[in-house]
Amino acid sequence: MTSRYAESRDELPWSMEAIRYGDIARDAVEDNALLFQLVASASFIEITSDLYTENLVEYFRDDLELVDWLAHHWEPEELQHGAALKRYVETAWPDFDWRRAYAGFFDEYSHCCSLDNLAPTRALEMVARCVVETGTASFYRMLAEAAPEPVLREIATNIAADEVRHYKNFYYFFRRYRNSENPGRTAVLKTLWDRVQEVDAEDAYIAFKHVFLASKPEADFRAADYEAFRSGVRRMGREYFPYDMALKMFLKPLGLAPAIGRVVLPPAAAATRLLLLR
Repeated sequence: MTSRYAESRDELPWSMEAIRYGDIARDAVEDNALLFQLVASASFIEITSDLYTENLVEYFRDDLELVDWLAHHWEPEELQHGAALKRYVETAWPDFDWRRAYAGFFDEYSHCCSLDNLAPTRALEMVARCVVETGTASFYRMLAEAAPEPVLREIATNIAADEVRHYKNFYYFFRRYRNSENPGRTAVLKTLWDRVQEVDAEDAYIAFKHVFLASKPEADFRAADYEAFRSGVRRMGREYFPYDMALKMFLKPLGLAPAIGRVVLPPAAAATRLLLLR
């Protein structure tokens, strides 16, 4: 089986230095609280990718092919996502103290990001990574479609393309481990479902919490504030979320026959819409 990343270049596929931050139309975004919260929260999570990489490298330490890709391709690209979003936040919303807010996020989240959170087998951890990349690729595709400002649209489009490519690489490694570990379809489905349940858990919640606290220092953070944020994201998703793309990526590790996939995809897409609209 040929590696999916063998053809990739040593340099990053795009450079944030080519992004024209000076052209940001601040008047199009400066009063959009939901957009600010989304982009700032995403920047926190993306720029902390070194913690995720460290855990994965340790877990797969004797798999030189995977470790090389994680350390020399995946991590630099993820860190660039964070840096590009950080610069956007600091340019579009200059009154927000990004560094102070991020320090609070990192102090809390770094205690939650550990090897204990990884799946029990290597094949299933690759399944979990496919779920994460499905979520991020779909999120940035949605953000690119919804963005009212061209520079943000460009950044989100670049990141979405990276995340789709990352998914393909994790899927390649899943197939390799599937051949040696032979996980049952039930175990794969359980991992898919369990990871979906966790997507909206620690990292998104903690990131939003510290964005909220830093932007509204006079307010007390409540669970209702996060729920209001999630409701705003669901409203955005009704119009812009790429349901079909997300479902195809989500179901792919199950290895369903094409005929079965065609039957499963429509109700699964409907279920995803209902889940998003809750």
